[in-house]
Amino acid sequence: MVAVSAAEVRPKVGLALSGGGAKGAAHIAVLKALEENHIPVDYIAGTSIGAFVAGMYALGYSASEIETIMMGADWDSGYYDTIPRASLSYRDKQQRDRFNIPINVGYSDNEMKTPSGLLRGQTMSLLLQNSTDLVHRYEHFDQLAIPYRAVATDLETSKAVVMSRGSLVEAMQASATVPGALQPAEYEGKLVVDGGIANNMPVDIVKEMGADIVIAVDIGSSLVPREQLQSTVAVLNQLSTMLTNASTERQKLLLTDTDILIRPDVGEMSTTDFSVMPEAYRLGEEATLAQIDKLKTLSLVPEAYAAYQAHKTAVSLAWKANVDKPVVEIRFKNNSKVSATLLRETLGIKEGEVVDKATLEQGINNVYALDKFERVNAEFIDTDEGRVLVLDTQAKSWGPNYFQLGFSWEDNFSLDSYVALDVAYVMTDLTQYGGEWRNAIRLGFEKLLSSEFYLPLDPDQRFFARTELSYSNKDWPLYSNNVRVLNLDQTNYRADLGIGMNYIKEGVIEVGVTTERGDLENAIFTENLDYSSYGAYLKFGFDNLDSINFPTSGNRITLDFYYRKDQNPSTSGKQEPGTSLQVEANWRGALSFKNHAFVGMASLATVDDEPELSVHVAELGGFLNLSGYHKKSLVGPHKVFGAFIYQYDLGRDMLGMTDYPLYLGTSFEAGNIWMSREEVNLGDLIYGGSVYFGTDTSVGPAALGFGWADDGEKSIFLFLGKNW
Repeated sequence: MVAVSAAEVRPKVGLALSGGGAKGAAHIAVLKALEENHIPVDYIAGTSIGAFVAGMYALGYSASEIETIMMGADWDSGYYDTIPRASLSYRDKQQRDRFNIPINVGYSDNEMKTPSGLLRGQTMSLLLQNSTDLVHRYEHFDQLAIPYRAVATDLETSKAVVMSRGSLVEAMQASATVPGALQPAEYEGKLVVDGGIANNMPVDIVKEMGADIVIAVDIGSSLVPREQLQSTVAVLNQLSTMLTNASTERQKLLLTDTDILIRPDVGEMSTTDFSVMPEAYRLGEEATLAQIDKLKTLSLVPEAYAAYQAHKTAVSLAWKANVDKPVVEIRFKNNSKVSATLLRETLGIKEGEVVDKATLEQGINNVYALDKFERVNAEFIDTDEGRVLVLDTQAKSWGPNYFQLGFSWEDNFSLDSYVALDVAYVMTDLTQYGGEWRNAIRLGFEKLLSSEFYLPLDPDQRFFARTELSYSNKDWPLYSNNVRVLNLDQTNYRADLGIGMNYIKEGVIEVGVTTERGDLENAIFTENLDYSSYGAYLKFGFDNLDSINFPTSGNRITLDFYYRKDQNPSTSGKQEPGTSLQVEANWRGALSFKNHAFVGMASLATVDDEPELSVHVAELGGFLNLSGYHKKSLVGPHKVFGAFIYQYDLGRDMLGMTDYPLYLGTSFEAGNIWMSREEVNLGDLIYGGSVYFGTDTSVGPAALGFGWADDGEKSIFLFLGKNW
């Protein structure tokens, strides 16, 4: 009782942890020293990375546990919000492949709109949520094992916002929301960003909480000399450091002789390079050791420190016990027009289940992969009966109408160069179940105007109707011995009307009717060759590839059937009536082992009725499509093609590249095209291959290589953007 009584009258110790990004590992060294010397922490507050470390410690995690979590986390992944291709629906995969330039630009209310940050913060939110182990929402952060505060900055007033209640994850993230890089967060009606601008080392907050003695840890950056201020980014970083340091200096003025300031020598370190964490930890140890004599004056006798630890443990066990309780209710805080039915089905969590971190993360990722939201968060409210899961979905603030952009350029260092620019304007949420109207234009070697209305027919968007009208004009080059000998100018008008089913997220079946008419023009023709057709189609698709260009896992299968009544063109100038069945089948699959990927490709096409000149043709030529030939240099109604590709990720394996891969690849290819079915002979297959360097970036693939064929054809190719 004597030890406990002494603890009750002892001075209360508060800990203020500053912001500093990756240098935050120094905070862990301070916490370890406090534990080793039986120094209690009665109040704790932090800014940015300091808010994260402080929040974890306030929950009841030990310094060693925080070290394991923090050092083991992939912090770089928290700054990447692009939905992986494999997670998208079949339809969204096809749209991303075509519109491969990731722009977030919308139009509504008579103005252009963009996000308020380069990143949405979705993956960072999940990283923080995994770290805290699904803790519930708090009525007040005084209920934690150690009373806690996180500090952010009011974007409207520049004043400090002290976060003292609600979601611990949201408080941590709001405190670290770098202006411009991340979208501002919302807290109790305020728009908030990184707290370092207003208060980077919250000494005053800890004192207001009741601390008699404050231990303040400053891991802020140092100003750089003039010779390093040679770029816009460097100047902006310098200005940011000035603002942050100014707020820290104001807080240092509040420290008294009884308070303790720990300043690790981390000023020159990067805030964004998380590889510096072990060194920052070491420097944190050194700085703490330099103050150890003063710190030891705050040590408790073993009995008193044991009582302090027992209280922390009891409080933390209370919230940890709730983690194992089942979900008794799922609520939707849905700020979008996506139906609750679709959200519930996509989330994949049901009442009565005990939800762990992996299950919740997968469910949130599934909902986010609908690509309808700016952010998707989840939090728990604990009751006597069990846990209430609240899913918070925020519609994209720059919607509901969006612009899309795609680009491709392929060149073989000859007179032929293929450039295409795709631009689309998409209006969404036009109907109760999410109708879309996409109007697109393509400029370049092929001209295309198209208008498509996509109409989901049920709340979970399983069934749909689709109407598309299009106009195209393109060159149709005819080659002999890889040399262009004739160029046709094809004009085409087409209409499709279909109904379909998304039988799984990765697959679709569609049936419908189609009609088209057009003409072929060339100087040698006395008049244009007209054609027209109408008929029906059946399409089947499955796609779970992780990349359309350089895949390492998954498969993509398409199978299309067209039955038509044709009025086909003839060189005599007359249309020839007939019927035709066109079949196209394509497969691409990949598997990988470590940094080695193996890719297979196969493609078949045929038309069962060969008129004198069919406009329903297949194409070969170009990168990984008989690489020794010019792009689309073989054209005809009957095609056989196959390829085996080996890719070695040289960048990640040997060069230490982390942002993007650098593939060294080689391919073995075989295929040909025939004008009539009687000519089809597998003995005529053209064999060839390629070697190339390629990379897959956020704006699409790029590759440089050399292709050859066994008939002597060779080609050097370069392409940027999409290649399909």
